[in-house]
Amino acid sequence: MTETLPPANIETISQLLDLSDSNYRLFDMGRRIEKLSKEQFKKIELNQLPYPSPSQGHAFIAIAFWKKKSVARYLWLLKLPLDEQGLLNQGTRNHFIAIIIQALGADLSQETTKEQEDLLSANPYLFTPAQYKLASLNSKIKVDLKQEASDYFLPFLDYISEKTAWHNWQAVGVQGITDFAARINQAQHTKQLIHALPYLPNEVLIPLCGALENEVYSIELISSLLLMLTSVLKNDTESNTTSPLQTQLLRALAANSQHKHCLDFIDKLLAQSQISTEILIILSGRCWLVLANKKRLMCYLEHLVTSDDNALFVSIFRDLVAIPTIRPFILECMRAPQRSPELTKAIGQLFT
Repeated sequence: MTETLPPANIETISQLLDLSDSNYRLFDMGRRIEKLSKEQFKKIELNQLPYPSPSQGHAFIAIAFWKKKSVARYLWLLKLPLDEQGLLNQGTRNHFIAIIIQALGADLSQETTKEQEDLLSANPYLFTPAQYKLASLNSKIKVDLKQEASDYFLPFLDYISEKTAWHNWQAVGVQGITDFAARINQAQHTKQLIHALPYLPNEVLIPLCGALENEVYSIELISSLLLMLTSVLKNDTESNTTSPLQTQLLRALAANSQHKHCLDFIDKLLAQSQISTEILIILSGRCWLVLANKKRLMCYLEHLVTSDDNALFVSIFRDLVAIPTIRPFILECMRAPQRSPELTKAIGQLFT
């Protein structure tokens, strides 16, 4: 018979996991996939710390857990609302805990009945991420736990090593791509990728960029991707077109966007007279940390206001002001006397 823990005894998700005798890992799933430490999460749960990278007013959290001495692994994907200061909504967190306890009691990894499954599936705080994001999460969890990659990894390794022709990409699986990206700093993977970059078809390069956005890697790969991105931007400017590779290559650099080479590139990009809406969205959504600088953020907001899309301006402005590291700089920009009349008007409309 399953032991039941009274809800009154459990105040946080961390406590629920600890009392259930589970090992666990936590990942932020909102903007990029990044590991959250247990200490950081406990402070977030106690409202001692705002959520570091909120998205759309919510914390998107993946919790991988397993019973000690067990190989079976379980996954919760949580979407919990935050208040205006980025603090966790305690009521919804408590409701989530109550639902879990009602369904499972203390044994989070038990085999569930249909009635328990119905209770769990009705949990309003669970979300389903995009398939590519789920693949990347799975790869990162396996790397973190020092587990073997999926069966799709070796075929992709053969492909990237030119054991098959570049046009024979149909057998490449997304899980193999994310397994490779999560292991980019192992073996000769960086060297292999740098060699392969000029030859990869978009069908492989684009999902690879989406997986690389979650990884910190070498200056050699940063330089290679920046070189390719610069070339794509130059060609698009000359042909007056916008290639999807612009945004995808910038995404690939997201976790490395605070590197000096990336900052120099982004500053040159912001110095241009025009930037595409797609690039502006990637900068705020994936490379947001580069905007923790008043001058750079002001330049970004001036570009954003010239997009002539008030709904987009409002959406991105509200998203950025909710990020703890960006909020002080947003407030500075709101008071800056050198802002343009267009930006002043757009900011003013936020409060009407």
